[in-house]
Amino acid sequence: MAMAATASSSSGITSFAFSRSANSSEPKVLQIGSLRLLDRVHVTPISLNQPGKRSSVKPLNAEPKTKDSMIPLAATMVAEIAEEVEEAVEKTEYFEQLAKNLENASPLEIMDKALEKFGNDIAIAFSGAEDVALIEYAHLTGRPYRVFSLDTGRLNPETYRFFDAVEKHYGIRIEYMFPDSVEVQGLVRSKGLFSFYEDGHQECCRVRKVKPLRRALKGLRAWITGQRKDQSPGTRSEIPVVQVDPVFEGLDGGVGSLVKWNPVANVEGNDVWRFLRTMDVPVNALHAAGYVSIGCEPCTRAVLPGQHEREGRWWWEDAKAKECGLHKGNVKEGGEVEEQAVSKSVVVEDIFKSESVVSLSRQGIENLMKLEKRREPWIVVLYAPWCPFCQAMEASYDELAEKLAGSGVKVAKFRADGEQKEFAKKELQLGSFPTILVFPKNSSRAIKYPSEKRDVDSLTSFLNLVRLLEQMEVGVWLEKQLAALDHRVRDRLCNKA
Repeated sequence: MAMAATASSSSGITSFAFSRSANSSEPKVLQIGSLRLLDRVHVTPISLNQPGKRSSVKPLNAEPKTKDSMIPLAATMVAEIAEEVEEAVEKTEYFEQLAKNLENASPLEIMDKALEKFGNDIAIAFSGAEDVALIEYAHLTGRPYRVFSLDTGRLNPETYRFFDAVEKHYGIRIEYMFPDSVEVQGLVRSKGLFSFYEDGHQECCRVRKVKPLRRALKGLRAWITGQRKDQSPGTRSEIPVVQVDPVFEGLDGGVGSLVKWNPVANVEGNDVWRFLRTMDVPVNALHAAGYVSIGCEPCTRAVLPGQHEREGRWWWEDAKAKECGLHKGNVKEGGEVEEQAVSKSVVVEDIFKSESVVSLSRQGIENLMKLEKRREPWIVVLYAPWCPFCQAMEASYDELAEKLAGSGVKVAKFRADGEQKEFAKKELQLGSFPTILVFPKNSSRAIKYPSEKRDVDSLTSFLNLVRLLEQMEVGVWLEKQLAALDHRVRDRLCNKA
């Protein structure tokens, strides 16, 4: 990601008990529940090879000979998952405490702390509005900083000119992240240029903003936003100055791998503007025309005196749900998002749309559960299309389905929200979305995938392990161990709450 840089490199994380390797100054990779121990196991792996493609899954090495040799290995794997989940919880607690310590700090102090801790692994997300204040604060610290922005292809001309003015004023280069042209083409051809006026803005924002943002953040360990508590009545009133990002993943992958800084969270909009005028910072010309919160041209309009700034965004929708998806973690699961999903006025686009993903009905998954002898193993994701965590794994799950096509493993999905949620909780081990289950060939009960790592390699490695343990007739033992782990994790989180 080409980011703006202004000085010499600063240090990485220097506090808290994140262990480092002997030859690296980088924090320990927080791979929650990763299945790295599987590299020691060998079973004829599920083939991901297709004509003209190379598998991304590494071969598994040493071959165990007996059941007795497998149980210690699987036990070690379960223990490692538990340890890494614990590390992730501790990281969350650390940044929660840091947020409390910085609650009364100035935006400049918070910015300085963020840049000091993460150095070249952090970047400012610049929208082309009053969040130019973030760039000014970063500039004032004297530390190096990086800036990126999302070019949706539908911004106002004034915003593009503003980007150019900011680059010249600070002597920086902003990298612009663009949406996938094929996805944009498919959306426009199937639904037209202005479908968001009819069925909500989420689908368009997901293609033009959320997915490009996800790509950008995968190259970082932290990001800086211009969110303020006074911006949105239903979604931003409780944002902290720093937090472990609840939705997006960072460079190391997995939940907890990205930290989100909000230096102006406690600053009111009027104070931001006083700062910009005092520092003689360039601003978007649209502000002079009555625009306060600025996004894409079709979804942004000027507001009248006395109106809230977010009334100029997606004005045809509920005022309490005005998030494009970039900060969807502000909306609590089971709250506004779920209510929005079941509203008759809002259409939520389905996900996991690969032709290789089998869509199971209630009857279909009940039939699958009843089978004690299956022709092939199944992996099934229990999901809700509005859930940001489900959306985040869509690409990897679709890729898994396409690579496993014809391999003898079925990849499926079951929508488990709404009327199906209680059934899924009672019969399918649903705790939260997404929940991933593996139905072995020779067992009626599904084994719940215990990890937050939902990439193709991790899911495939787990499938291989289940298959191997089934051959060694220790699948029931593994199921009990993973179930116990699931309870320990939930108890740990509940005790923390």
